[in-house]
Amino acid sequence: MKAVPTESELDWVLVLAPFRKDADYVAAFLREQKIEVKAAKADGDLVEHLALSPGIIVITHEALNPEVVARIAAHLAEQPDWSEVPIIVLLERAASIARIRDQLLKPWPGSRLLFFTRPIAPLEFVNGIQSNLLVRLRQRQVRDSIQRERELRLELNHRVKNILASVTSIFHMTRRGATSVDELASDFAGRLQALSNVHSAVFEAGGEEVSLSAVVDLTVSPYNSDGVSRIHVTGPDLVVSREAGTTIALCLHELITNAIKYGALSHHDGHVELLWSVAVNGSSELSLDWTEVGGPAVREPTRQGYGTRYVRSALGSLFGTVPEIVFAPDGFRFSVRGSLARLARQ
Repeated sequence: MKAVPTESELDWVLVLAPFRKDADYVAAFLREQKIEVKAAKADGDLVEHLALSPGIIVITHEALNPEVVARIAAHLAEQPDWSEVPIIVLLERAASIARIRDQLLKPWPGSRLLFFTRPIAPLEFVNGIQSNLLVRLRQRQVRDSIQRERELRLELNHRVKNILASVTSIFHMTRRGATSVDELASDFAGRLQALSNVHSAVFEAGGEEVSLSAVVDLTVSPYNSDGVSRIHVTGPDLVVSREAGTTIALCLHELITNAIKYGALSHHDGHVELLWSVAVNGSSELSLDWTEVGGPAVREPTRQGYGTRYVRSALGSLFGTVPEIVFAPDGFRFSVRGSLARLARQ
């Protein structure tokens, strides 16, 4: 069943009936039906009322002088594509509808003209007004749909450009650190998968924010399979921006890759403790800690690889503080902390 529009959703009616008491008569029985009515005179007052964008114009035959016709023509010419203002003309019984229609269609080409003869049957006239108010409501709904579609296209274009920029950046950074084509292909595919995981989480969340737990779970789940948990995850569920979620996912992917190649995940009994927590000290501070346990003895490398440089730079920029990296003999450790507000949607 279609929803019945409320009074506030419907438009208002402009009545131009300068002689006799037509304006008062029309306004009276429209207001009885809770329809908003404004009356105008055939002078500057008409211009002011037209500027308020009436939904329907009701005009008597005798008010159709050249000046009024020209002013209404100018108003109709300014209407956007979605708008077609109904114009109801009140005629004397002896008037020729065909002749008057032809005369009005020249200055008002393509206009939505309706004619009623006087004396007016109130029920018929009110039904005509209400039907055309519904037409105006549908026109505005089309307008809103067109505007929303335009906004969605712009947003889609913006997101696609951002994604392509991210993919290009990831490729160039991966290429600089690769020593073979196979390594380039493997590392690049893994980083794209991490990026894809975050976008999937954001899409399922239905907005610009995403659950941090969802981001972490999607990133580490491929390494916690067959009932074996190699990466132990602990932390409260928080909501972060899409950009923050993407950065954290890519950095976790780098830490996991390094752990598989050189750290705790390269040993059968090794595992990783991934912990995040929030401390309230005047403002909420988020801590993210990565600790490797049970891997080979760790020695600090003579130079930093791409993964370490990327994680240090990306998370440092995101959290606003310099991350702490420790190459302890019993296991690699990484930690970073900063204001939780920095990870929220801006």
